[in-house]
Amino acid sequence: MIKSILYIVGIGLLSSLLSCKGPVKEATNQPNVIIMLIDDAGYADFGFAGSPDLKTPHIDQLANTGIRFTDAHVTASVCGPSRAGIMVGKYQQRFGFECNPSEEYTGIDLSEQTIADAMKQAGYTTAAFGKWHLGEGPEYRPNQRGFDYFWGFLAGGRSYLPNDKQDREGTSHSIRENDQFTTFDGYLTDRLGEKAAQFIEDHQEQPFFIYWAPNAVHTPMEAAEADLALFEGHPRQTLAAMTWALDRAVGTIVNKLKEANVYENTLIFFLSDNGGAHNNQSSNLPLKGFKGNKYEGGHRVPFLMHWPARYPQGRIYNGLTSSLDMFATSIDVAGLPHNKDIDGVSLLPYLDDADQGEPHEKLFWRKGAMAAMRAGNHKLIRVERLGQRLYNLDTDLGETNDLSETEAWQATQLNGELEAWEGTLMAPLWTEGAVWDTVTWMIHEDYFHNSEPRVKNPEQLKMWKSNQNQ
Repeated sequence: MIKSILYIVGIGLLSSLLSCKGPVKEATNQPNVIIMLIDDAGYADFGFAGSPDLKTPHIDQLANTGIRFTDAHVTASVCGPSRAGIMVGKYQQRFGFECNPSEEYTGIDLSEQTIADAMKQAGYTTAAFGKWHLGEGPEYRPNQRGFDYFWGFLAGGRSYLPNDKQDREGTSHSIRENDQFTTFDGYLTDRLGEKAAQFIEDHQEQPFFIYWAPNAVHTPMEAAEADLALFEGHPRQTLAAMTWALDRAVGTIVNKLKEANVYENTLIFFLSDNGGAHNNQSSNLPLKGFKGNKYEGGHRVPFLMHWPARYPQGRIYNGLTSSLDMFATSIDVAGLPHNKDIDGVSLLPYLDDADQGEPHEKLFWRKGAMAAMRAGNHKLIRVERLGQRLYNLDTDLGETNDLSETEAWQATQLNGELEAWEGTLMAPLWTEGAVWDTVTWMIHEDYFHNSEPRVKNPEQLKMWKSNQNQ
């Protein structure tokens, strides 16, 4: 009963928030918008990012004819919080979504406007495909958060192949079309590409917004047999095959845009939700770290933007950029006024005029025992019980030379700014528990003192800790 009341109140607040802006004028020639959010992909694991062994021709074509961002960051080094920030356009810690959720926890606060809510207000038809991971309760699911259509799963991961255990009706891993359970055949990444292409075909006469979030290349490491055969003998055979399928699905979507004659006026964003993970053979070189920590390998991601109608020539952009900027850019192209409640900024003025400077002077991160901030070229990492480290990314992108003593004044200033930012946040509504705090501490302890961490597999450490407590 209480949960229902809260849901009704939340929806009322959201409706008030949207209605207070007044009716939106019908825009002319509004571009379609697609966010392609990949899962756990390595910084260096695409051809356009310099990968010598993983083949991504369709994605590379988007990068080479679009805008590649070299200093782009997500707001968290793990999936759930990163996606929450993208969905709302503000630091997810502002509404308590600081850590990865589990089934018993709620999703994004119901009073928050999602990017799908905003795009619907601008007259767009909206769809989400793939992984959700932003709340499993009825009121937190995609169709209740602004999406007209959903085909995917609610959990944080699942098998790429039909799976009797996961595909049981009622599980968060099972595939849903809107809120009805369904099944699929073949390889899930292919099906996600085909479903998005079908949506484009069905809605090509009106502006559409697509949030396309395949679980590739997140574990489990599963690839189609035909794709594995293409990479026989490859040292990263399964990852190479999974990445090839991901690229093929991107090609399916792009080809449909061309067939529907909407390719030129479709704005596509492509990025990973966090750095490459320790357990899928991904590579974040030349960055230090990986998914789950505050080194660059945890949150600096491959990011591109493609919109031929406005930016017909490929180029590279080096300004400091955040995944939060996709929300602000999307509502800008849709014709909505700037939302002062969000932390992202529209990228368009910075891409149109170099004299505008960079989208961000500072960026911040925090999850549990670890936090970090970026100001200009300087990066501060702070971990409870370990202290802090300061790096100059302009001369030390690999974060190997700690400057916290030689530039103590700079470390003190950044730490003060980090604490001031933390003062604007709410306490996390849930945490990931003591085990993950221990993992965080051990990984950073090793990285603070060595070039490689002892902890190679946090899942194994979690299991070991659990066994010790039995």
